[in-house]
Amino acid sequence: MAKYLIVTGGVVSSLGKGITAASIGRLLINRGLSIRMLKLDPYLNVDPGTMSPYQHGEVYVTDDGAETDLDLGHYERYTGQPTSQKSNITAGSVYWNVLHKERHGDYLGGTVQMIPHISNEIKERIRSLESENPDVILIELGGTVGDIEGLIFLEALRQLGTDVGRDNAMYIHLTYVPYIKAASEVKTKPTQQSVAKLREIGILPHILVCRTEVDLTDEHIEKLSLFCNVPKECVIVEKDVETSIYEIPLVLAEQGVDEQILNHFRIARPTKPLKDWQKLISVIKKPKGTVKIGVVGKYSELQDAYKSIYEALYHGGYAAEYKVEIVKIAAEEIEENPDVLKTVSGILIPGGFGSRGMEGKIRAAQYARENNIPFLGICLGMQCAVIEFARNVCGLTGAHTTEFDEERGEKTEHPVVCLMEEQQDVTEKGGTMRLGACPCDLKKGTKAFEAYGEKKISERHRHRYEVNNRYCEQFEEKGLILSGRNPDIGVVEMIELPGHPWYVATQAHPELKSQPVLPHPLFRDFVAASINHGS
Repeated sequence: MAKYLIVTGGVVSSLGKGITAASIGRLLINRGLSIRMLKLDPYLNVDPGTMSPYQHGEVYVTDDGAETDLDLGHYERYTGQPTSQKSNITAGSVYWNVLHKERHGDYLGGTVQMIPHISNEIKERIRSLESENPDVILIELGGTVGDIEGLIFLEALRQLGTDVGRDNAMYIHLTYVPYIKAASEVKTKPTQQSVAKLREIGILPHILVCRTEVDLTDEHIEKLSLFCNVPKECVIVEKDVETSIYEIPLVLAEQGVDEQILNHFRIARPTKPLKDWQKLISVIKKPKGTVKIGVVGKYSELQDAYKSIYEALYHGGYAAEYKVEIVKIAAEEIEENPDVLKTVSGILIPGGFGSRGMEGKIRAAQYARENNIPFLGICLGMQCAVIEFARNVCGLTGAHTTEFDEERGEKTEHPVVCLMEEQQDVTEKGGTMRLGACPCDLKKGTKAFEAYGEKKISERHRHRYEVNNRYCEQFEEKGLILSGRNPDIGVVEMIELPGHPWYVATQAHPELKSQPVLPHPLFRDFVAASINHGS
């Protein structure tokens, strides 16, 4: 039977529950356990797919096409374990399912209530992961203890602990211990009150993880242990790290978090050093040099909007033992002043939706092409590269994507990017979002093939519009290499330029599969080319 490890948060939001949960997952895998992770989100959206990046940050996409919370990105980066449709449960999707069942008559005319119907739905969806036979199912509850919208989830998690038995469930509470600078004092009272809230609900945490800006003394730990009813050895100090969030697994391992979990679950596993993680941190702390990469985006002021992009760039730097300094450049700024790109050694255009900043991104692709600056285009970034090539190399004045025809109030003269159904030589039904893993055949002798080292690959997608196959012959005549195609539907997946130091773009989102100890090959080679360009 699977063991259940449940992570909750208290005092304030944005404590880094996702990173802490992912780090614990890394420790358990290191001890030889198989795990599955999932995120409970109390918001009423069915999924975050339609939410603005300003509200929610990036949307993380799984192989099976789920649009999910960005914390699933942390899970995959730290653990290397795939997530799926089952790995993100929102309040909206829970209520949606229950109401559909009620309309269908599944409850035999009974009164549908929060308990047991909503709580049972939550538990059933959590326990569906048992079918994959993991040793441990690690659950993170979003939000903060005391939030109204999270109460039914806490109730379901309380019930879950009773259902599976005390030896098979363990609760970890991540909390904030503030330091009052003016008084030079650490305050444990907010944590005490947060744990009291949990105990009112019927959940007694077994481990207390304390986020703090300063070191906690033995006196603080004894006080937290006494008033929160947690053994001293289970009060874990998670002080802010100076170098990288990837230090957290080592911080938690040093304090024996994995040992406490194994003891609770009565699982015997030998201790094992995190050698790959230790090597990673030594590289991060003592890089050989620094390389500047410009990310030309629509949401450049938002760190979480391009979270996986930034992390994948860092990973590429780790492979070369270099520090990547990300220069966030607003696409609209380049429309007026492309010279801002002179300060960087590589240019990346990420994915996105909407026309704002589109011309700036196209200018950035042109600048990279004409000035031999290493370039990586992701999703919309590839479409911008295709549009720029069509306009300035093929002479197709007015080349654009049909995505913005209605907004512009005119039909694109040369629709080099369009919906699949608008293409004459593609018969499959289009016009819907292409989500999740899709196959791609790479052309031998290309930079893409050299990066991956194999012909058949698979990458995740999240987009509607494709390169128009009607123009592919013209592109190739002018020198554009169509280095990757989808073998099932025949659309272009990857392009590159010959004779350029490194100019590659993909319709996919390879950043979603990058890990700090296993960088994605496209990001690895792009960063390496940028280092060579800057040296």
